[in-house]
Amino acid sequence: MIGARLKQARLLAGMTLKGLAHVMCESDYKITSSAISKYERGKSQPPAQFLLLASEILEVPSAYFLHIATKTVQWHAFRCRARLSKAERNRIKAFASDVAELHIELRELLYPGFAPALPSMPVETLEDAERAAELLRRTWQVGDRPLDNLVQIAEDRGIIVIDWYDSTGLFDGLSGVCGAHPIAVVKSNVPADRKRLSLAHEIGHLVMKVGEMREKEQEKLAYRFAAALLAPAAHAVHELSEWRKNLSWGELLSLKRKYGMSMAAWIRRARDLEMISKNTYASMNRYLRAKGWYLDEPGEYLGDEEPLQLKQMAQRAIAEGLVAPDRFEHLGICDAGLDDDMMPRGDYPSATELLAMDEDERQQWMVKMFELAENLDFEVFEAYGEEEF
Repeated sequence: MIGARLKQARLLAGMTLKGLAHVMCESDYKITSSAISKYERGKSQPPAQFLLLASEILEVPSAYFLHIATKTVQWHAFRCRARLSKAERNRIKAFASDVAELHIELRELLYPGFAPALPSMPVETLEDAERAAELLRRTWQVGDRPLDNLVQIAEDRGIIVIDWYDSTGLFDGLSGVCGAHPIAVVKSNVPADRKRLSLAHEIGHLVMKVGEMREKEQEKLAYRFAAALLAPAAHAVHELSEWRKNLSWGELLSLKRKYGMSMAAWIRRARDLEMISKNTYASMNRYLRAKGWYLDEPGEYLGDEEPLQLKQMAQRAIAEGLVAPDRFEHLGICDAGLDDDMMPRGDYPSATELLAMDEDERQQWMVKMFELAENLDFEVFEAYGEEEF
């Protein structure tokens, strides 16, 4: 148990066995990488002093090593550039596994009996991918309208969406399952329209059953699924018409803002649905490259695409005393940005309740409230005196 958690924390920190041993030796704790390997494999038990120092170096609470991991994630598609190091891949997987386990633990605690709503469909062709996207929309009961907040729609339907800040520029996306719980990992430091397409892509990997198909072909199907999920064929044809000699950059910018799908993706969508010719498609892509728009398009989709469910569940569990706050410290998800010295809402009366009190009792509460607010800075609202009542 301790060994597995030690390895998880080390991978999460992006450290090798030799790297951890080196840092510990620099902290005057003499140990070899082989000794740490024995700890991780359960061949020997690490002493308390080792665990305390390891928790400090790896930036996890010491109780992290004692938590019994009960969930195992099966990863399916890992989209990244070939240059992404094995250590960084392991780090991403370790972080995502940690978050997914915590997410499932809280979901089972707070919402017992909840089952993700995610269909499964055999897919072999691009047309199958289109139909799989239509099936998902029907299952989620979102009709054919533009999806205003794909991240939170997916979370509400049971997909565990995990943000990963990619400092390498080499990671694209990751999907997997933990039991019956689907997981999608997406980059947080990209524009919202790119994040939405990436999430839709990972959802495609989760929905479509492709057997032993080559990875390159799977990626084509997942991309087609993603575009069909964000911009259903009927809507795309309605917006652009069945055949066009050219597309206006202004209209593509408007569609980007309406559907949350990049201009580059709209050009590809128009070509996939045979609304523009190969020459028009190639010409518009050359223009995109020349303008440097592949990575930095003009215009911005203003939708909120941040995963919120884990943070909300964690804060609820802490408020109800179901889970200790240090369970979440190493993930940094429970800082609500509120003053911890503020009196909990249930501990003081509302203005209506104050008015119903007799004079003496109300005066006691007013004194208590003024003491509480004495050191607070009021920027938007002013403090009220008793005479205001």
